[in-house]
Amino acid sequence: MKIKFLISSFCLAMNVAAFAQMLDPALLTKPATDAWPTYHGDYSGRRFSTLAQINQSNVKHLSLAWIFRVHPGITPNAIVGGEGREPQGLPADPGTYTVKATPLMVNGILYFSTPDNAWAVDARSGRELWHFAWKGKGGDHIGNRGMGMYGNWLYFETPDNYLVSLDARTGKERWHKEIADLKQEYFSTVAPIIVGNHVLAGVSGDSLDVPGFLEAHDPETGDVQWKWWTEPLKKGDPGFDTWPDEYAMRHGGGMTWIPGTYDPDLHLYYLGTGNPNPVLTGRSRKGDNLYTCSIVALNVDTGKLVWYFQPSPHDTHDWDAAQTPVLIDAEIGGQPRKLLAQANRNGYFFLLDRTNGKNILTAPMIRSMNWSKGIASDGQPIPDSAKEATIDGVLVSPQTGGATNWPPPSYDPETGMFYVGTSQEYSMFYLTDTDPHPEGWGAAERDAGHLGGDLEAIDIKTGRIVWDHHYPFTGGAVGILTTAGQLLFTGDGSQHLVAFDPANGNILWHAGLADDLSNGPETYMLDGRQYLIAGAGDSLYAFTLEP
Repeated sequence: MKIKFLISSFCLAMNVAAFAQMLDPALLTKPATDAWPTYHGDYSGRRFSTLAQINQSNVKHLSLAWIFRVHPGITPNAIVGGEGREPQGLPADPGTYTVKATPLMVNGILYFSTPDNAWAVDARSGRELWHFAWKGKGGDHIGNRGMGMYGNWLYFETPDNYLVSLDARTGKERWHKEIADLKQEYFSTVAPIIVGNHVLAGVSGDSLDVPGFLEAHDPETGDVQWKWWTEPLKKGDPGFDTWPDEYAMRHGGGMTWIPGTYDPDLHLYYLGTGNPNPVLTGRSRKGDNLYTCSIVALNVDTGKLVWYFQPSPHDTHDWDAAQTPVLIDAEIGGQPRKLLAQANRNGYFFLLDRTNGKNILTAPMIRSMNWSKGIASDGQPIPDSAKEATIDGVLVSPQTGGATNWPPPSYDPETGMFYVGTSQEYSMFYLTDTDPHPEGWGAAERDAGHLGGDLEAIDIKTGRIVWDHHYPFTGGAVGILTTAGQLLFTGDGSQHLVAFDPANGNILWHAGLADDLSNGPETYMLDGRQYLIAGAGDSLYAFTLEP
């Protein structure tokens, strides 16, 4: 009987794997229904699903369908790749076990990754189909946002800065290409985004003062097609006058941490960039420090900058602008507009015209914010220099973690509201490096108390917070999904997956998990059943309606 069971299980896995056929690129431009083919479900970043089988009237009947727990490392069944030494024992870094990826779901198979690992899992049953393990050379294992897909090929980044391509049907490696130098303390966490024949890959980094960039790679060969740097390369380049000299500019940070969004009609890729370096002191980099802490629009075929907007000029508090730039089509002043909305780490909500980057609205998201003296005519906040780090210390809100962070927000076109998890916290900032040319962070931060977190519903046209759900001791930035079933799914920071009414914030359902939600939930339709998928800690959870 055991042999018969093993044979049946093997045949089932082979049959499911056989369906791992070409991803139709047209799916990337449509709302996600029977697939979730890219990081946000589609190119818009809205994380809104038109599915409504699960809705307010039946959400209370959601039940657990399956759990898949990751077992990273070179396990007996793992397909092994990479250039590093084979690790001894189990991976030590907890980030390797945390599912921060948003899984792709294509043709009944979920594809997702953690640092140095990738899996294919049956979307119906949670059964593992294959596991790929990367032998890395090191790097920061803080997390991995997920994979990109082009046809039958998958792409993901490794902590030691390789872009790796796998065959989706087998999990076998096709090629790997180095995208950054590990010795310079780059590390890579970003989920690649596929636009046409471009695999868009970004970089991460916290320690050394190195510049950020975004690369486009050929999906077949991995060769670099173009590269855009987040700071000007040389004297005379656009933006050079926002830095004091070439040295400051070329050591200026600006990592490309989070996947961007794309408008097929405008042919523009929208991306948020990281903070400048040194991180917490700006004495050696006077000026606005473009194009760090900026929302940028790039021509997807050339990598050329088309426009930019900088939410935090001359940032000195680690408030990168890497949060998701969400693309919205709505009427403003009675006219249809192509919009871009971002809930920024610095505590402000921004609404831009995505055709040209012009500011339409800037509004505060949190009550505790105290670093800005107001808003300029172009929509930029005006920094208060008295809130920069001092030897004696200065009280600032938000702290470096920000009013929000990388977990994705959501926009529901049926309510017209933008949903985001926020945090109200204070820190003392102490200047620790008084050298005219400090390195690294240049200052220290110490926690000075918090007012809890909030799930907020923001009217995009006014910036008004229509409702909020307050978490006195937990909460903050947690990924969000909204659906046409009049539901909002997110986590509460206390190991619960929660369904809210997006119109008023009433709680409709919740389920206990073994850990906190570690990215935004997703949903898809398969065999006539709608599934809800959530990553929490080292596990994926699948929920569906009781039969």
